[in-house]
Amino acid sequence: MLTAEQIAAAHKANLETLFGLTNKAFESVEKLIDLNVSAAKAALTDAAETTQAAMAVKDAQELLALQASLFQPLAEKTAAYSRHLYDITSGTAAEFTKVFEAQTTEAQSKVNAVVENMSKNAPAGSEAGVAMMKNAVSAANTAFESVQKAVKQASDVAEANFNAMANTAVNATKTAAAAAKKPVTK
Repeated sequence: MLTAEQIAAAHKANLETLFGLTNKAFESVEKLIDLNVSAAKAALTDAAETTQAAMAVKDAQELLALQASLFQPLAEKTAAYSRHLYDITSGTAAEFTKVFEAQTTEAQSKVNAVVENMSKNAPAGSEAGVAMMKNAVSAANTAFESVQKAVKQASDVAEANFNAMANTAVNATKTAAAAAKKPVTK
């Protein structure tokens, strides 16, 4: 049986965890807002510079060169923005996962302690039932660990794919911009 002190301590710990996660969520929102404000300022500055450059164009050749010169920086900025966004969201997810795993480990320890206590106080002849309960708890713990490993591997693969995609996009834009800078011959 749980005592009133144990229940109060559990509620206090849960509230501390809840407020800690809420603070982490707000920190992430603040980072996202800062990222978007910075991106908007940079986009406004770029738009002003591009407009000025477009106004100074004298012929179609210069216009094509200006257009080609815009592709690569845009792709690089987009990739950098995406990378920063990914870092913010994955960092927050990692914090939440860490708390979840700690809570789960603590719950597993408590369940194991209850099962162990039950096995010590079990009446004679209930060894088969106790063994079955221990096996079930062990199987659940093993399954949870397998799921954790699978999620970690999937996360690593997703990050590698994201990085590869971003690099491919930037490189393709560099190639296209270089090709566009070559003079057109007729």
